[in-house]
Amino acid sequence: MQTRILLSVLMIGMIMGTFAQKPTMTLTFTADNNGQHVPLNSILIENLTQGGDTTLFSPDTILVINYVLGIGENETIGANVFTVFQNYPNPMEGQTTVNLYLPERENVLIIISDIVGRDIFKQEYMLDQGKHSFTFLPGKENLYFLTAWLKHQNQTIKMFNSPSNAHGFGICKLEYNGRQSGIEDYKSGNNTNNFVFDMGDLLRFTASSVLGERTIINTPSGDQNYTFQYGSGGQPCPGMPTITDIEGNVYNTVLIGEQCWMKENLKTTKYRNNTPIEYPGTDNDAWQNNTTGAYAWYNSDIGWKDSYGALYNWHAVNNATGLCPTGWHVPSDAEWTQLVDYVVAQGFPNQWDNPNGTGNALRSCRQVNSPLGGECNTSAHPRWEAHDTHHGFDEFSFSGFPGGVRYNVGSFATIGYYGYWWSSNEGSTDFAWFSSLNYDNSSVVKLGYGKAHGLSVRCLRDE
Repeated sequence: MQTRILLSVLMIGMIMGTFAQKPTMTLTFTADNNGQHVPLNSILIENLTQGGDTTLFSPDTILVINYVLGIGENETIGANVFTVFQNYPNPMEGQTTVNLYLPERENVLIIISDIVGRDIFKQEYMLDQGKHSFTFLPGKENLYFLTAWLKHQNQTIKMFNSPSNAHGFGICKLEYNGRQSGIEDYKSGNNTNNFVFDMGDLLRFTASSVLGERTIINTPSGDQNYTFQYGSGGQPCPGMPTITDIEGNVYNTVLIGEQCWMKENLKTTKYRNNTPIEYPGTDNDAWQNNTTGAYAWYNSDIGWKDSYGALYNWHAVNNATGLCPTGWHVPSDAEWTQLVDYVVAQGFPNQWDNPNGTGNALRSCRQVNSPLGGECNTSAHPRWEAHDTHHGFDEFSFSGFPGGVRYNVGSFATIGYYGYWWSSNEGSTDFAWFSSLNYDNSSVVKLGYGKAHGLSVRCLRDE
């Protein structure tokens, strides 16, 4: 007989006493912005394997999954059966509401106990058929179990007490509110929000807050805490927080998935063996030559190189000596794709019109009129130009800046608007592939450009 799990914001209950206790899985959700707690408005839970979804609404941040063994026990919510609904809100703030449903008039015993099993409330009620509402006033405990007994049946729910309510009322109380006329769409007990879940199914959790949406995709197999990360969440590469090039330029590093990236655009004017890279000045021969590598900085002003890095033609990228420091390389097109795929898997779709998309997640938050405020809202270089819909939020500390382009004829354009980064792969004898970030959309785009154009370079650590 196949084991099924009924997943719902409504907790069906645990069989206790003379019955075997049903195992439960508790999923707890929080959000963080650079060490600061972020209140969540809602959490959408979707089953990507079988379909179906359910939603937690503020202040609910805990989802309890009960294992129901056997098809005969897989009762549908809302059927004419004895049911104890999960309390709302959970965790509770000062008080919480508990509802139960009786298929016929019965005598019901309600017991509330603490985590060590001590009974702190016990009372019998003669209740008519239908739905009944109770208000629970907690004490100072962090966790309570409410068990309702009906003949030889019982159902139990876990009720969490918010840490901010730790002082409690001293004495726990359960107040009867009376019989309810219908089944409300209250947040933690919505009858319509339920779906089956097989162990091993892939779930997507999408959190919504004032800072936007964040997504986690995971297959839960036990109690787990999920933290939605807002702000710059990237960490330095283990054992290598910085890397220094042949000229002494120091770059910070960031670990994104399994890849170790430089956080800044390359600035060196020498190959790794200390051989100078050609600088064209007013002579464009080095750029238009199909074999010679060259570099420049925007408008030939060295101040731009300090802010946005140098611009290299693809021949410098392809130089056998090596453009990046020892142990590092110019990423291939496949490695750029790996970066994009990882960001997409974290809940940032590679869609040009989605403000929560991959491009904005990889862009630096420094922008003219950035809605994030603080140091992100700036007109000082380096930064992005303003846009009404799209802004970078640097979710992974990639800190992509728009270094613009040097055309093969010697002119410069698009600094502050577009960031172009070479890959190590050529598309033909005339062009090579690069990846771009744009100020006016939120996708990472793969394009081809003539090898004599000057674009930015980001280095990736070797495997």
